[in-house]
Amino acid sequence: MAEVNEDYETVLAAEAKAVMEELIERAKLNAGDIAVVGCSTSEIVGSKIGTDSKPDVAKVVFEALWEVAKAHGVYIAAQCCEHLNRAIIIEREAVPGAPIVNVVPQPKAGGSFATQAYAHFTKPVAVEEIAADAGIDIGFTLIGMHLKKVAVPLRLANNRIGEATVLAARVRPKFIGGSRAVYDETML
Repeated sequence: MAEVNEDYETVLAAEAKAVMEELIERAKLNAGDIAVVGCSTSEIVGSKIGTDSKPDVAKVVFEALWEVAKAHGVYIAAQCCEHLNRAIIIEREAVPGAPIVNVVPQPKAGGSFATQAYAHFTKPVAVEEIAADAGIDIGFTLIGMHLKKVAVPLRLANNRIGEATVLAARVRPKFIGGSRAVYDETML
């Protein structure tokens, strides 16, 4: 298991920023788009998911991802852990009119990453589900339920944060029309 110190935090922040920059570029995200992030700090430090929550690691990773996302005008939707049914913490302005639920995530009930999102956002709300434009799964957190159809895997060059495997996805519109249809190549 990795020791959490200033040098380690600097490395984690750099890895997280690289992941978010690559996601935004490869998924062709625009201002106003939403990127869902599921994050296991346990996995980041080399432990099994759900066994070694690290609020200090969550803070470093969240702040790094959020800095990049904000610079591009992209919203982060922080996925809670299974104890909150993988609810989402997001800025209220990103989901106008969405039905909100009443919960404040905690490190052991929601997860350290979602707890950081709730603490950092200007007007955080919890929603049960979202249809995001892209996503990052840090440490096998299963974000697929919160992506728009059709999800397309992205194989990132920056595929680790700490010891955690990073998986990513973007979305594309559904194809309709069959063999005679012509598609807009820019939407693929």
